[in-house]
Amino acid sequence: MPASTDLPNPLDDISFLGRLAEALSTRIEEQTRPLFDAAGIVVPVKSCSLLTALGKAGEASAAELARTLGQSHQLVVQKCPALLRLGLITQHADPADARRKIFRLTDAGRDQLARIEIYSARITGVYRSLFEEVGDVHRVIVKALRALENRPLAERLAPET
Repeated sequence: MPASTDLPNPLDDISFLGRLAEALSTRIEEQTRPLFDAAGIVVPVKSCSLLTALGKAGEASAAELARTLGQSHQLVVQKCPALLRLGLITQHADPADARRKIFRLTDAGRDQLARIEIYSARITGVYRSLFEEVGDVHRVIVKALRALENRPLAERLAPET
């Protein structure tokens, strides 16, 4: 007998909050890709914030981008090869430190950034509509991230007695 969709998924338990947050991220990524395709956006969905940060900075190292985005240096470095292959960014050695790589947007990268900005204006309304249905997920996520930064889970866990 097939499983009923009315039954709760045991993996939706509150203790698996990270899994649920990742599932939401994956669902958004999956549903965004066709919208990007229709808008002529070739940037990987999870690299848009990196492209936006680089556009605002003009040029930056991976470490600077990681700090700006609040992500690990390793994650930023992992995203760069795809952006380089797509011709959206360039990479140059820092004249003051050859080990340090500086990234800049190309003309194609600036075009993609302009497309992302147009898309962002449109998707904001879609998210607001969704939030009317389910509550302001954005505000809750930002609030939770700040709370965990100020007081990590380990500090919140009551000592066993």
